[in-house]
Amino acid sequence: MSMTRITRLRRSLEELFPERHLYVRSGGEMRAYVLTTSKQLMAAAGVGAAALWMGICTAAMMVNGMQMSASDQEIARTQAKYERWIADRQARLNSAVAQLNATNGSIDDLALSVEKRHAALAMLLSDYKTTPGAADALAPEIHRASADLTVTDPVRRIELVRAGQERLLDSADSFAKGRAERLRIAFRLAGLSPNGYAPKSGELGGPLIEAKDPSALAAVLDVDEDFAARIQHAATNLSEARTLGAAAEKLPLAKPTSGGRQSSGFGVRFDPFTKRPAFHSGLDFGGGFMTPIMATGPGVVSFAGVRSGYGNTVEIDHGQGFKTRYAHMQAIAVKPGQRVAVGQRVGGMGSTGRSTGVHLHYEVWVNGRAQNPSRFVKAGEYVQQAAD
Repeated sequence: MSMTRITRLRRSLEELFPERHLYVRSGGEMRAYVLTTSKQLMAAAGVGAAALWMGICTAAMMVNGMQMSASDQEIARTQAKYERWIADRQARLNSAVAQLNATNGSIDDLALSVEKRHAALAMLLSDYKTTPGAADALAPEIHRASADLTVTDPVRRIELVRAGQERLLDSADSFAKGRAERLRIAFRLAGLSPNGYAPKSGELGGPLIEAKDPSALAAVLDVDEDFAARIQHAATNLSEARTLGAAAEKLPLAKPTSGGRQSSGFGVRFDPFTKRPAFHSGLDFGGGFMTPIMATGPGVVSFAGVRSGYGNTVEIDHGQGFKTRYAHMQAIAVKPGQRVAVGQRVGGMGSTGRSTGVHLHYEVWVNGRAQNPSRFVKAGEYVQQAAD
């Protein structure tokens, strides 16, 4: 920087901070102090440095306070969590004490109530034994309940057994409700209304759902009303699932051949002979010569012989308006009036009648109207998945 600029800067500072005189009276005497420009600058620099230091200290205190606040919040959250946990444990303890007080503090009376609940569960589970898939669904809770019986402390053992009964009942109800819902879906896939096959309100059977209300069932089973209501709900769901399952077993939901591939669908197609659009009333399954053809549902053979255009044909009446037809067969293995089971062989695949090659023409009729067989096949596959 040149001397001229330095001189100009000095003059500017002197104009901003002109020399000042400070008079102070002390002991009857007047003293004068001269505040030069340089002294004023030094004083201003000191004040600025002090203000900066105070700002830094204030900011540090604020940051530290924020950090302490976050730490305090985390501590408060942890404390609240443990307080809730302790409150929950205390509530469970109070519930156990209340149960003991309700039974006059007698462990024997409490054990008796557990035995009565167990007897009610045993009645429910006896129906589940014959339901496909129920054993696998309930096995984990049954195994866990068996393990609870090995606890040596009698009060703790009773507590665990009661909790196990609750879980087992929940699992049973969930299984029955899920199976009933899957069967309803299967009926819808087949184009059928599940309401027409579900039990009506007055048609539910079984000793656990004969009582009109949970309070009556509670009196019969000698258990608390809430537990009786849950038993009744699970039994109702199981009854509906079993009714729908029994109805599904009577319907033609199986596949007519295990190895055949679907070669032509239901609906309008070009006729292989006339080359014109024509309605195809069934499904065609290709396969090898004499590939086994099976009944898709239980029923009675209503026709076995030759039909015009169909060649060697078997028709089965499944009841309730359902009928299936198997055509173009090379051989027929059943006779009219014969009762057949689902999956039973009714003939062998061929190319008789109005046919261009070895295949099976399969039809499903409901109340005299041809239906799309693929819907019944898909519904059967879904029912099978639900049972596995």
